[in-house]
Amino acid sequence: MKNELNAHGLYKNFGRKNILTDVSFNLSTGDVLGLFGKNGSGKSTLLKILFGTLKPTRLELSINDIFIAPKNIIPEQLIGYLPQESFLPKHLKVRDIIPLFHESGDAQDTIFRAPFIEKIASRKAGLLSMGEIRYLELLLVANLNHPFLMLDEPFSMIEPLYKDKIKEFLISLKAKKGIILTDHYYTDVLDVSTKNLILKNGVAHEIHTSQDLKDFGYLR
Repeated sequence: MKNELNAHGLYKNFGRKNILTDVSFNLSTGDVLGLFGKNGSGKSTLLKILFGTLKPTRLELSINDIFIAPKNIIPEQLIGYLPQESFLPKHLKVRDIIPLFHESGDAQDTIFRAPFIEKIASRKAGLLSMGEIRYLELLLVANLNHPFLMLDEPFSMIEPLYKDKIKEFLISLKAKKGIILTDHYYTDVLDVSTKNLILKNGVAHEIHTSQDLKDFGYLR
């Protein structure tokens, strides 16, 4: 089944400061939307609003033409979210963490059978490398049943091996989900994205090439 998310007229103000101004976009199954912008441009704010943990000043959000109140996004399990900060309990072993997120035996097996997971299954999360942590966290979130997935800096500070593995996984995952991806490692984002937006002065602009990123002052 193909799902479609439409976000229209997203505004977010903090006091008198406008963070997001009339941001609109659509996201369908098969899309990987790359989201660019300098620090403080509102990328993480946008993701938190779509996830339902931050209240927008204004937003019209629909999924498959059904209006969704932001407060219902989490209860209805519509959008998965991988935040910048690690959420793994550091004192637990990987094999004990997976069942905390997935009760289904099939889902657990899918993650255990993923590349590299078997070799780290007996290690505590606090002893994993950054790449191992982000890859495991991505598997945990991506294998939930949410039709849409948002990733906040999945490539940051991780080893090249795991960057490549995450890219491979996302390219295969988009057949089942619509994905929003933001990261300052812009070439990694462009490697997997199917369309792109940049936030500048609170406004979203479509971009198509790395030259567009230069034109908007994101790159030199």
